[in-house]
Amino acid sequence: MPSPIPASATAEPTPLAVVSAPATAATRVLNSRGRTRAGARSALIWSLALILLLGTVAVLAPLLAPYSPTEQLDIVGLKNRSPSAAHPFGTDRYSRDVLSRVLYGSRISLSVATLAVLLSATIGTAYGVISAYLGGRIDTVLMRLLDALLAIPRVLLLVALLALWSPVPLSALILIIGATGWFEVSRLVRAEVLSVKQREYVTAARALGATGLRIVWRHVLPNVAAPVLVAAALAVGNVIILEAGLSYLGIGARIPTASWGSIFYDGSDALESTWWVALFPGLAILVTVMAFNTLGDALRDLLDPRQLPGADQPTATPNDIA
Repeated sequence: MPSPIPASATAEPTPLAVVSAPATAATRVLNSRGRTRAGARSALIWSLALILLLGTVAVLAPLLAPYSPTEQLDIVGLKNRSPSAAHPFGTDRYSRDVLSRVLYGSRISLSVATLAVLLSATIGTAYGVISAYLGGRIDTVLMRLLDALLAIPRVLLLVALLALWSPVPLSALILIIGATGWFEVSRLVRAEVLSVKQREYVTAARALGATGLRIVWRHVLPNVAAPVLVAAALAVGNVIILEAGLSYLGIGARIPTASWGSIFYDGSDALESTWWVALFPGLAILVTVMAFNTLGDALRDLLDPRQLPGADQPTATPNDIA
């Protein structure tokens, strides 16, 4: 009696497209993620290099600037001089060297933005962690208070505070900008903490007797650091523009202190005749804001877990098989 033919010998062959479709779809996604991360690494390197250069220029401004930022060189002979070899950025209506003022202005603009963002990130992180981790009525009360604060336009609040407190010292300017910039950060941190506190390792730590402070310090804060870092990098550029706008309105850095906003204001009333006075601080603001925004976008792409290799690999769809 002949032996039966195995079923595998009579089965229809599996189409090659069905076998290769999942691998093809996954390969496309992984290649896309790889290109995204490679581009983010390149953007991160270039933005960090530019920010480091700007920070170095700000620190070394007294050595790099050819003149004092408030020195009136020759109120008659050097008034509103166009860019030249002696004055690469020209002079303003008070015969002050614009290059020196832009270099010194970087110290004010960068320090105000950096310190204000650091303050706002600290307050927002603490507020969000306390609200989300304690939960219950405390979370409800804190969130309703935050909603009330978010209902007030930040620029309007800043203008009112700074107009009432005039002239404003630089330390107070940093404090006011930082104390009004943490609202969105606290919402972001609260959402992250609500997600993290439900995970298994937090439950295990609580079951092992870990205190709430230890859980927050060892397990919660490390997981919310990445989004806060991205938000802070993006916020620096926004604060630079905000400080420049306040200085332009005359309620920012005190005259004759040089900041990019105040220098831009000095040249804004005569752009046709003395364009260089507003051009160079405007370019400094543009380059700096672009550098910090690029840094924030690169950090977001690199720290996003969905961009990691092997994360959420897709399955084949009818379109892939076709």
